[in-house]
Amino acid sequence: MKTILFPEPGTWASLCKRPVFSREGLTQTVSAILDDVQQRGDIALRDYALKFDGAILNELQVTTAEINNAITLVPQELKEAIGIAAENIRRFHETQCLPEPVTETSTGINCWRKSVAIEKVGLYIPGGSAPLFSTVLMLAIPAKLAGCKEIILCSPANDKSEIHPAILYAAQITGITAVYKTGGAQAIAAMAYGTETIPRVNKIFGPGNQYVTKAKELVQQDGLAIDMPAGPSEVLVIADDTCVPEFVAADLLAQAEHGPDSQVVLLTTDEAVATQVIAAIEQQLVVLPRAATVKQALENSFALVLDDMEHCIRFSNAYAPEHLVLATNEAARYAQDVVNAGSVFLGNYSCESVGDYASGPNHTLPTNGYAKNYSGVSADSFVKKITFQEITAAGIEHIGRHVAIMAEAEGLEAHKNAVTIRLKKEVL
Repeated sequence: MKTILFPEPGTWASLCKRPVFSREGLTQTVSAILDDVQQRGDIALRDYALKFDGAILNELQVTTAEINNAITLVPQELKEAIGIAAENIRRFHETQCLPEPVTETSTGINCWRKSVAIEKVGLYIPGGSAPLFSTVLMLAIPAKLAGCKEIILCSPANDKSEIHPAILYAAQITGITAVYKTGGAQAIAAMAYGTETIPRVNKIFGPGNQYVTKAKELVQQDGLAIDMPAGPSEVLVIADDTCVPEFVAADLLAQAEHGPDSQVVLLTTDEAVATQVIAAIEQQLVVLPRAATVKQALENSFALVLDDMEHCIRFSNAYAPEHLVLATNEAARYAQDVVNAGSVFLGNYSCESVGDYASGPNHTLPTNGYAKNYSGVSADSFVKKITFQEITAAGIEHIGRHVAIMAEAEGLEAHKNAVTIRLKKEVL
């Protein structure tokens, strides 16, 4: 992890660029998979499961017996931890499900907005070396609170044709409708277009590798909704001389272990802090099981020493991190100036890992600078907002003449007539 001292603001844009890995042929490869699943359905999914995961699948849908067996395999301690996390996530997200008031915009004109759940949603949950059962909680709980009628989950099976027990346990306690053994771009295709077994959904959620991300991008072009553009995970930590260097190092390493294409950034006004944090990273790294992955991520990461905290906040807003940690005793003060970030963690004890699992806010967040124009997943992500308006006879009399004038000015005579015909009619 390199240290850069006092870079000129004119160089910040280049520093904000995320690492770029070779993706030659990615679009063509993923497009071919999408087309294949559209044409061959379940057979294609079984072929890809064998090819990519070594799984021989007789049935794509996880059975009740498999779920019941998985529940017995999850340690009680983990079940309790998942339960606490689920309750905090539910508490946070249910505050977002409040009805909106009726507004009388003018005499006799009442307008309001209603949240209506998206009927069918699909959740993609990565498996492999890091089975993200926590993401099941983060997606299924707000979907259920929003009122989605059908919530399906796709996750790759291992070479024993099994999905990780904790994923199935999380799916069971959160009310998932059905779970299917399919992963990668082919899972996105199945949910986007439907197969003999897997139903087509209206919106797809969930993280994934570059193939999953590209598949979501491509099916969106076909008119299917997705949660947000996503990419490798990232964290930016702003630390001053009141930080605890060991804490900062731990937060940076936690995010770096997501994958070799993750990026972690440290901003500080004190070169000594940068030195102490990097030393702590080296000490903590040696005991990590995913050290090889972390080292690759650190090669694409850096520490910046800037003139003052104002410059740190300015750089952070330009970078627009997925996770922003303010490791300072004055975190509340500086948080007021944050305008671009997925989720913000205030103070030395607000570690990003707690947000990943159990504090309550969603961990499905915009990456790669998309925090400038996207929000993280919330209960709102699973609903449509429909507006309603009721205009009485008094209301049309009050506003009709003004609407008629505007319609005539735009040359839309039928619009004008729809108003004036009512103005001429006797009150019913």
